[in-house]
Amino acid sequence: MSLPLLRRPRGARTATALLTGALLLIAAQSAPAGADSPTAPAAAMPSAVQVNQLGYLPDGPKRATVVSASTTALPWQLRDAAGRTAASGTTTVRGADAASGQSVHLVDFSSYQGTGTGYTLAVDGRTSHPFDVRANLYEGLRADAMSFFYQQRSGIPIEASLAGAAYARPAGHLGVAPNRGDTAVPCVSGVCDGTQDVRGGWYDAGDQGKYVVNGGLAVWQLVNSFERAKRTGHAAALGDSTLRVPERGNGIPDVLDEARWELEFLMRMQIPEGEPRAGMAFHKVHDAAWTGLPTRPEQDAEPRELHAPSTAATLNLAAAAAQCARVYAPYDAAFAARCLDSARRAWAAARANPDVLAPASDSTGGGAYDDSEVGDEFYWAAAELYATTGEARYRDAVTSSPYHTASDVFTPVGFSWQATAPLGRIVLATVRNGLPATDLARVRASVVSAADARLSTMAGQGYAVPLPADGYVWGSNGQVANNGTVLAVAYELTKQRRYRTGALETLDYLLGRNALGQSYVTGYGERAAQNQHHRFWAHQYDASLPNPPAGSIAGGANSGLQDPVAQEKLPGCAPAACYIDDIGSYSTNEVAINWNAPLAWLAAFAAERG
Repeated sequence: MSLPLLRRPRGARTATALLTGALLLIAAQSAPAGADSPTAPAAAMPSAVQVNQLGYLPDGPKRATVVSASTTALPWQLRDAAGRTAASGTTTVRGADAASGQSVHLVDFSSYQGTGTGYTLAVDGRTSHPFDVRANLYEGLRADAMSFFYQQRSGIPIEASLAGAAYARPAGHLGVAPNRGDTAVPCVSGVCDGTQDVRGGWYDAGDQGKYVVNGGLAVWQLVNSFERAKRTGHAAALGDSTLRVPERGNGIPDVLDEARWELEFLMRMQIPEGEPRAGMAFHKVHDAAWTGLPTRPEQDAEPRELHAPSTAATLNLAAAAAQCARVYAPYDAAFAARCLDSARRAWAAARANPDVLAPASDSTGGGAYDDSEVGDEFYWAAAELYATTGEARYRDAVTSSPYHTASDVFTPVGFSWQATAPLGRIVLATVRNGLPATDLARVRASVVSAADARLSTMAGQGYAVPLPADGYVWGSNGQVANNGTVLAVAYELTKQRRYRTGALETLDYLLGRNALGQSYVTGYGERAAQNQHHRFWAHQYDASLPNPPAGSIAGGANSGLQDPVAQEKLPGCAPAACYIDDIGSYSTNEVAINWNAPLAWLAAFAAERG
């Protein structure tokens, strides 16, 4: 029986898959206690001062949340590294916060214009974690969040000179023993004859599967990040030799080099001409059975299997490849042309097979990533094809889609691999196209209206999270970050400062201003996650292996408690406090490409100056 579908951005795993994963993690859960052993996170202390533990931009918002039952305002002091008072004031009583179950006050020190490191905020006898105020605050996170994708690459050695000695490893899944993929992978029974070369791409998450619907969303966000930066005059920050990738120095922006690694894989998942359902994309490739922890990619001995093509996967390919054709054209015309050909073929195949759905039951060895509604993928793919080609047939597909005029495309919980219509709206709102002026104005207004709704949600909460109190599901941090990107797009469209403020405060939440005082990003903040669920970055399980690299974001609070560790350690947790930094808690603490992609997008936005 399937678990209830909650629009989870990390795949709708079935009960069977969850049980299998749980059995594989028993050893991890019984790892000996030590310096890296997790402790069950209690709710924040009766009095606590929660800040962005990385820090704040000099010209950005600077707000903190204080946990206190006091019904009267409290004095606060901003102290520099030497302990001197740099600013002071009184809190604003906020009261009960539904998501955290706490009573809170707010501190706003945005007017402070000084810069430095090691600041702390003191309120009611409590002192925050230290933080910085500086203009280059997000440059390191921009690079590290992007580096996550290089280190998740399949089919290429990860080099110590780029990733660090602890993270270096041989190429995985190239058909070299004991691997049994991915250069010639057979289909599951009854799906196809022969084999397909599906090497490359990014490992999806803590497992070593590769999923087209998740890959399509994640690669779209990386390429969209560059396209947005180019429109706004900030492309140089993501240009050639700015990231730690082996292709640096080739004259092509590094973020596009990274995205190409996934795009090449997505196109390899397309069924060749002359075969049944040519042009469609296989839904996923992964091990025939769940692998245990730890399993380095090159040590994975499980057989690999291709799973049946789906309309959703095919439309993800069409959308991502159409975007590729437009954005890569100035840098590699031949690759751009190949992307456009793939996108056209995928679109035609999806139109011919409009209701081939991935089943929720297909969850042995990998997530099901099932989706019962693909009209939104049709809209997204049509929008990308129209933005790239300007052709009437794609324009007609856009304007005839019910998603084009629907008022509820941007939902409070944010877009995800299952809900992609907002991506179509964002493309049409930001990329020059031939829509009539009134239609274009309506599309842009819908993005701004969605951003206003997110700001309203943030204003009603103690921690300014662009997520409703009932939105803490599997991968909530990805949903938070996706909503943050909508705020940033609204800022591009309007230049109104409140939208930039909202996008930056989204990062505040992810980096420690939250109910647990927990930075969810490895290596960023005094109390940062370090034991995310992963088969190679598994130091908590095996001390010879590394923790996840800096810039890796955990899935985040999940009131569903869908793993044994969370069920044991977090019963009765308030929604925003349902998280534990334990490698066994895959429902709160896994990493995934579709969560790191919006983190990288937001970090690049926040790092821009001027």
